[in-house]
Amino acid sequence: MRPSAHAARAGIARPGGAGLLGNRQVSRIGYGAMQLDRLRGDRDAALALLRRAVELGINHVDTAQFYGNGFVNELIRDVLRPGDGVTVVSKVGAIPDPDSPYPRPAQRPEQLRAAVESNLAGLGLDQVPVVNLRRLDVGPGGRAGGDQAVDVDDQLAEMIALRDEGKIGAIGLSSVTIDILRQALPAGIVCVQNAYSLVTRDDEDMLRLCIDEQIAWVPYFPLGSALAGLPKVTEESAVVAAAGTLGATPAQVGLAWLLHHAPNVLLIPGTADTVHLEENTAAGAIALDETTRDTLDAIPSRTPDFPRG
Repeated sequence: MRPSAHAARAGIARPGGAGLLGNRQVSRIGYGAMQLDRLRGDRDAALALLRRAVELGINHVDTAQFYGNGFVNELIRDVLRPGDGVTVVSKVGAIPDPDSPYPRPAQRPEQLRAAVESNLAGLGLDQVPVVNLRRLDVGPGGRAGGDQAVDVDDQLAEMIALRDEGKIGAIGLSSVTIDILRQALPAGIVCVQNAYSLVTRDDEDMLRLCIDEQIAWVPYFPLGSALAGLPKVTEESAVVAAAGTLGATPAQVGLAWLLHHAPNVLLIPGTADTVHLEENTAAGAIALDETTRDTLDAIPSRTPDFPRG
């Protein structure tokens, strides 16, 4: 779904300004749709939240067929229209696991192909604009073993074939190391999704590589993590103080810091609440002066001890 001529003429303001996702111009503040599954019992509220995101100028929506076992993609299919000009990004490499809060690995090439087909059907699209290969090299959840321990070159060969067939528009990566990213660069990677925030900056070298290679950096857990025992941006005293000075929320300060930190950052904060959606979107208008940025930069980064599924 590319931006319509009407949208271009209307000059719709994009939250956080415009950024590049491959050759697509998208709002630097997008929307991560995973939490829509929390509204399974109130479908009308879920649909209204998605429409509100579009009204706010968001044209980058992140999803996966394994979110809610297809429920989230179904909502996106029913709400988004071609004229909205929304770039839908999905991911493959996992399937739902009813016995765990984390999805089960589905890393083999034939599983990646099947997942793309499921996304196409669930979203009602002829092509998914961007598909992220979700590996299990870093981040929460278990690591791939046995027949699920697949070399990235074998996976990318299948992803490239799917791109050549027109079923996906571009390839991204998720939950990868910098060595895997370097190995994957010849495939034409357009984005990387890793856990990254003001309080979790282990991947600074990978972020810089992405800047050099013109690859979008799309952090998940952009405010730290809601998982018990892991660092949270909103609990940092310097963040709380900055929020008070700016008349913002600590979450908005954390998101604004990411946008100021690197030019290739695209955010996809998720929520099931319209008020939080509007607050997240408004973070794109927050200006951080040099003194505030220096204070926030001085917050120590802590390596998270993610739970294993």
